[in-house]
Amino acid sequence: MARKTKTQAATNGRRTRELKKMLQDRRRELIHEVQGRIRDARTDITKERQVLDPGESSEVDVQEGIEFALIQMKAETLNQIDVALRRLNEHTYGVCFEWGDEVRERPLRALPFAVRCKDCEEARETAEQRERIMSRRGSSSFVVEMSS
Repeated sequence: MARKTKTQAATNGRRTRELKKMLQDRRRELIHEVQGRIRDARTDITKERQVLDPGESSEVDVQEGIEFALIQMKAETLNQIDVALRRLNEHTYGVCFEWGDEVRERPLRALPFAVRCKDCEEARETAEQRERIMSRRGSSSFVVEMSS
């Protein structure tokens, strides 16, 4: 029985090291990417732009908005990875928030900051979808009542 426990401990240790390395590598990539995007955005802002018409100005605004949204998404992913690394150090990484079950390695490799097992995540998504449908129905009935 002790042999099985040692094997499990070794497997868990290997899994933890691999996941930690994956998180740290992804974190480094994102930091590099975000810094590059910010640097590029600053360079673009400092460049003198000659806008010939309002259409071009609008297009530039849209492109800047998209770039800013991408930077925000990457920064949020960085925050989630930092939380996952903290959880890894606290030995709570890979444990489902809902039931405390172990989140399998495959989902963690796909989404390294997953906080729920597959079943719990599917249940949460289904509940959110129902809530969105119900809120749409509620708001559409309100509009119908107001227009009567």
